[in-house]
Amino acid sequence: MTKKRFLFVLLTTIVVGATVLSACAPAAEVEEPAVMEEEAAEEPAEEAMEEEAASLAVGIVLPTKDEPRWIQDETRFRDALTAAGYDVEILFSQGDSAKEKANVEDLITKGVKVIVICPHDSAAAAAAAEAANEAGVKVVSYDRLITDTDAVDYYVTFDSVSVGEQQGQYLVDKAEGTGNPLYLYAGAATDNNAFLFFEGAWNVLQPKIADGTFVIKNSSEALALQDKAELTRDEMGQIIGQVTTNWDFNTAKNLAEANLTAAPAADKGDVFILAPNDGTARAIADAYAADTDVTSYVVTGQDAEVASVQYIIDGKQSMTVLKDVRTLVADAISAAVAYLEGGAPEETKTYDNGVMEVPAKPSEVVSVDQDNVKAEIVDSGYWPAEEFTGLE
Repeated sequence: MTKKRFLFVLLTTIVVGATVLSACAPAAEVEEPAVMEEEAAEEPAEEAMEEEAASLAVGIVLPTKDEPRWIQDETRFRDALTAAGYDVEILFSQGDSAKEKANVEDLITKGVKVIVICPHDSAAAAAAAEAANEAGVKVVSYDRLITDTDAVDYYVTFDSVSVGEQQGQYLVDKAEGTGNPLYLYAGAATDNNAFLFFEGAWNVLQPKIADGTFVIKNSSEALALQDKAELTRDEMGQIIGQVTTNWDFNTAKNLAEANLTAAPAADKGDVFILAPNDGTARAIADAYAADTDVTSYVVTGQDAEVASVQYIIDGKQSMTVLKDVRTLVADAISAAVAYLEGGAPEETKTYDNGVMEVPAKPSEVVSVDQDNVKAEIVDSGYWPAEEFTGLE
């Protein structure tokens, strides 16, 4: 048996709504033979249902269809698995932890052996992970870490602290002199990654805040902690609570506009903006671009969404951090196969989820701006050139 065929048998992924054979006897004058035919027909139907359950191996649960990032992940999963000859079902929780748990329970009843979960709420997802664990199903936390439970077997992720560090370093590299206005924004307080991104950014920005290169303009909580090089999770939580975008375009835009309305002209001019991801970066960039007191802005992002790559080409977003989802998807599939073969995926690092150290192998990330956008995004095959205009 070839390796591909072997994996195909092991990793037949979430076949949805497989046709269950059913049969009804045709109308007949004699009732007894018809009943016998129905009973005979039910046997293959039951066998088909049992066969379907036995074939299921891996389930995938993503947090929402409403953010381009997760549609991108869905596409990459489908492309990778289809190219390998597998069928796949990907369930979305639509920002609802109860639906997330229901999705997991549904996959458990279908007989999956491994569930890949990207949690909507890191702590709330513990209940879903525990349900899977109790059923003997391996749990792979995908991109976002499931917290407050010992029911997580593995974490597939990028180096999230490095993402924040690259965002912070980009701002530092573009700053000149002292007194540069710095506006901080963060992801959702329910997402463990938001803390890791902010931790990384703070690692780089704090020394430059302390020496006067930057002056924080939109967070009293960050100002109160500006002399502290290492923040506790609670301290980061205080800052994130004040500058959260909740990963939402409109929330980010409204917060940025409120910050600009409250800020005097002296706190604007050439500004530097820590935006947590591409969706919020575009929203925040639009708000700052519309303010006549803002002379220029440098704004960060992450995910290399098509719309943000176009913004970078057009000079409306300064940078993004490319987290090659093809790599993350491959890592998730490899982890699942390792468990299905009775082994364990490679571990190079662990992450504290509040209860346990979760094994992981974080993937590298790349900073992208106008200087290397063609090489990193198009030439690498991440997105086709046809998606963009003005690309040289």
